[in-house]
Amino acid sequence: MEILGTTLRVCVDDLEAAVPFYERLAGGTALRFERGGVQVAAVGCFLLMSGPEAELEVLRKVAATIAVKDVEETHRVLSELGARIVAGPLASPAGRNLIAMHPDGAVYEYVDRQV
Repeated sequence: MEILGTTLRVCVDDLEAAVPFYERLAGGTALRFERGGVQVAAVGCFLLMSGPEAELEVLRKVAATIAVKDVEETHRVLSELGARIVAGPLASPAGRNLIAMHPDGAVYEYVDRQV
């Protein structure tokens, strides 16, 4: 399993107000999409999310998004190590993903770019 990087998940009240700050901070332009009623802007290593509080409450439980080379391989390795796969693998706007709870209780999203 190859980890390529990590994205920090940030829930914000006002996505439009937050994006310019993070674009300047990261030196890039945000890639925007919507998923499940939540507006998302990916910029640099930040994933900004804004939407209904009920949806954000669920999203806050995921500590970070980890980019991997292959979600299927990640699924196999995590399962072998005793992690519980909560969701996925599924197709998402950013690639295939899965959500796993590690044996210590930490929850992470794993995503690849193989759409």
